[in-house]
Amino acid sequence: MPAPSAQRLAAIAARRRRLAERIAAAGGGVVIVPTAPERRRNRDTEYAYRFDSYFYYLTGFTEPEAMLVMVIGNDAATAQSMLFCREKNLEREIWDGFRYGPATARETFGFDDAFALDTLPTKLPELIGNQPALWYALGYDGVQDARIFDALNAVRAQGRSGVQAPADVRDVRTLLDEMRLFKDTVEIDSMRAAAVISGRAHKRAMCATRPECFEYEIEAELLHEFRRAGSQSVAYNSIVAGGANACVLHYVSNDAQLKDGDLLLIDAGCEFDGYASDITRTFPVNGRFSGPQKDVYELVLASQYAALEHARPGQTYDTTHDAAVKVLAQGMLDLGLLSGSLDGVLESGSYRRFYMHRTGHWLGLDVHDAGEYKLKGEWRALEPGMVITVEPGCYIRPAEDVPEAFWNIGVRIEDDVLITAAGHDILTIATPKTVSDIEIIMSDVDDRR
Repeated sequence: MPAPSAQRLAAIAARRRRLAERIAAAGGGVVIVPTAPERRRNRDTEYAYRFDSYFYYLTGFTEPEAMLVMVIGNDAATAQSMLFCREKNLEREIWDGFRYGPATARETFGFDDAFALDTLPTKLPELIGNQPALWYALGYDGVQDARIFDALNAVRAQGRSGVQAPADVRDVRTLLDEMRLFKDTVEIDSMRAAAVISGRAHKRAMCATRPECFEYEIEAELLHEFRRAGSQSVAYNSIVAGGANACVLHYVSNDAQLKDGDLLLIDAGCEFDGYASDITRTFPVNGRFSGPQKDVYELVLASQYAALEHARPGQTYDTTHDAAVKVLAQGMLDLGLLSGSLDGVLESGSYRRFYMHRTGHWLGLDVHDAGEYKLKGEWRALEPGMVITVEPGCYIRPAEDVPEAFWNIGVRIEDDVLITAAGHDILTIATPKTVSDIEIIMSDVDDRR
């Protein structure tokens, strides 16, 4: 990933300042945020590297083996931000590619100072000593925990010299999660780009789908569009689920052959500059919805529209889910999937047989992004700058009391939604979604049947 733009670096520096203000208000201390380690795939090969989201949020630095340290007193304006990273090494660059090194990283990314990572054993105790609190995600990474404990013990060993270890160890994620919940303009721009690329990939998948091809062939179409358009990675493992597989919520095998008359559910999104998109679309393998398929699809779409009416400031997070459930439950009664009254179905929760998950989640650097859904036991209100998914579904497995025409129909429709002062903005609005739009797109391709 290239060096961040000046605009992105300014936004990242502003995040560090906001964090410093919150730490200063809490009495000050030292903040330690390491990046993610490289993970071995097999023998001497690593998985494709992906930085830690918290670390990237505060630094924009994408190399492995790095750590951010911030020393913050009672005055946030005097806070110092330091990066520990790998030394510049021309020989290793021949094998592994470019490294910034401390001096260039400090200048490029706007840190107050930078040091070689191998100086941590001596530098970290110096930075921790005589600080009132250590702000660190204890338990997040065992290897990093050991490094921090070593530094704390080194400070305590200096007790007779008058050096004191922090009296408190606090989880910095408590502050960072709340910050990450509200996206700045740079983050929103990245999420828009991810949404556009992912939407094009879903459209490409629709055009490529036909009976007797395999799920993995359609997954390949998604991956092709992601990378062709400049996305660095998938945001999560793609779900490409035909027929009965669509009734498995986290199906990722993607190896079955698609059958004429089945639906194909695709839940897939790319990551752009670290930020995720998350889109689900469901469409017929042969390009035309059958009657029962259309009935279930239109029900799920109606439930999504109902949920979106509540995606605006002042509404609590759960209202989108409740609105979707009410429409879905009534539809299940109308289709003969359930019996009784709407109030009875809602009270008993019998609708969960066909709709067992919630209607969305936070979205950002992580596909299931950071942030509390409740505050003091109450669902929190939606506010401008939050990004949520809205993704109702209906999954009908074969059963004696279920009309056979609906067996193995699994439908989910998911969009990425930015909460704005005026209401909401659907970032994935360009991704085909209505029955007519889907059938028109798929009819433009050679006959599938």
